[in-house]
Amino acid sequence: MDFSLSPFGFFARTVYCIGRNYAEHAKELGNAVPSSPVVFLKPTASLCRTGWKIVLPKNVGRVDHEVELVVAMAGSGRNIPADKALDFVAGYAVGIDVTARDLQAQAKGSGLPWALSKGFDTFAPLSDFIPRGEAGAGPFEFSLKVNGELKQSGCTKDMLFSVPSLIAYLSSAFTLNPGDLIFTGTPAGVGPLRSGDQVEAELERGRVSLSLTVE
Repeated sequence: MDFSLSPFGFFARTVYCIGRNYAEHAKELGNAVPSSPVVFLKPTASLCRTGWKIVLPKNVGRVDHEVELVVAMAGSGRNIPADKALDFVAGYAVGIDVTARDLQAQAKGSGLPWALSKGFDTFAPLSDFIPRGEAGAGPFEFSLKVNGELKQSGCTKDMLFSVPSLIAYLSSAFTLNPGDLIFTGTPAGVGPLRSGDQVEAELERGRVSLSLTVE
């Protein structure tokens, strides 16, 4: 995969997301710790870059930050075994799963899908990628600050479901393709964003990073 092909380094395809992949985050929102990955999708229109603005939709209530490791796929595969999964990875980025929390809670309370709460434009900020050959296999550390204050800090060693197991799980249901993205879940510490906030996220102590303002 040529990381210079587009502003994102590739043609982004399906954006898969994993919920509740850190036990402490599941607990902080009052959710049960899952026994298998919780999967949802974001539209590619939600992707945005460093230097852009996270646009808060009107009349949706609270909007939260959720910092995550993001995996980009390099190859196509179905039923990929976990011990071969990293061979299909192009690289790693830091991303933010921006979430309209009140909308999500309303949908969940009614037993309805909550895609809208995750999918607004600019709700998936994404950094540049570290190519897999340079990054290694992890574990990876990542963090998020709001107005210079550390709000979230995580390490992939604390995932309930590792990157290889997520790739194996997803590919058991879907053919994964080059350019597919996997937002792998957020650690504890999610919190609200407000207009005027400055948001910074980084992976591996700044090897790649994001800086955005909230509008």
